[in-house]
Amino acid sequence: MGILDNFEKGLERAVNGAFAKTFRSGLQPVEITSALRRELDTKAAVVARDRILAPNRFTVRMSHADYLRMSGLGATLIDELTQLVKKHAAEQRYQFTGGVSITLSEDRSLSEGMSQIDSSTFKGDVSWTPVLDISGKRYPLTKSRTVIGRGSDADITVDDSGTSRRHVEIIWDGARAQVKDLGSTNGSQLNGSPVSQAILEPESVVTIGRTRIVFRVLAQGQPTGDAHERHDMGGFWGPSK
Repeated sequence: MGILDNFEKGLERAVNGAFAKTFRSGLQPVEITSALRRELDTKAAVVARDRILAPNRFTVRMSHADYLRMSGLGATLIDELTQLVKKHAAEQRYQFTGGVSITLSEDRSLSEGMSQIDSSTFKGDVSWTPVLDISGKRYPLTKSRTVIGRGSDADITVDDSGTSRRHVEIIWDGARAQVKDLGSTNGSQLNGSPVSQAILEPESVVTIGRTRIVFRVLAQGQPTGDAHERHDMGGFWGPSK
């Protein structure tokens, strides 16, 4: 099986199940992965004998109807596309000047089922932002302690009768995160195992009731004279002290 087959099948699996009905017609997610791969291969440039530089900022343009369907997947689709771009770059030994950024954009000049990729090489200062992905929404951790539960006094309120009013707390000290159960009725799990308090690694999954909480650390690019962009660095843990 070729690289392209592997590249596309990863996202085919990602959009099965709940997403399957969304893509019965029009642009398909696997077509976006093919277009991104082609863009990487076309724009990759040899800058030294052992250095092949590839673009790391991508805008995927599509029709209005396709944009509505794709953007309905929220961060999930972008995260999958980003990981597959990074995987293909690693297989081809391409290098980036910074984190990978993928943005979806509506282009009414394009017909349904068509897409175009704009790419560029982006380099800037990077700061690190911890976030929680909960039920399709992304919450930056702006405080040292963030309480999650079904009560109105929680920092993040979840609509889940299986959770306590103040169920779990996420602690962030600027470099490391911890999860702490607040004496909840049904308890909490970390990556499938019961937890009372533990360190959170990037991509860790905390489960409370029926709610999944994914902890991630994202790189925030800060170019001079340009709008701020968010870049997914996958398993990167962030700055060391």
